[in-house]
Amino acid sequence: MTGTIPQLTVIDIEQETAGVSSYKNIPLSHFNDHVVRVGVMTEPFYWHYHPNSDETFMVVEGTLLVDLEDRTVELKPGQLFTIPAMVKHCTRPLDGRSVNLTFELAEMETVRWEAS
Repeated sequence: MTGTIPQLTVIDIEQETAGVSSYKNIPLSHFNDHVVRVGVMTEPFYWHYHPNSDETFMVVEGTLLVDLEDRTVELKPGQLFTIPAMVKHCTRPLDGRSVNLTFELAEMETVRWEAS
């Protein structure tokens, strides 16, 4: 589906992500100044941080690994984790594919960071 789904519309996450076998990030809904996206992860996303927004992940399918500077957090379906603004992180699927909802500021900035 392209674009944002209108409000008062039922969104079927399974239908949106069925058959997706490569990285895809789909905006599903805007509310206030935030956006909900569904992401299909099939490879690591580069190290980065967000100077102007927290970022919350909720796993729907598979396992998502969130690498932080001092540890790795493993999230399974039904688990939710918030990364505060300015915290450097890298997300990646375990076993090749994860489907995740993200909740973030619609105008969120992403700054690439090279881990040392």
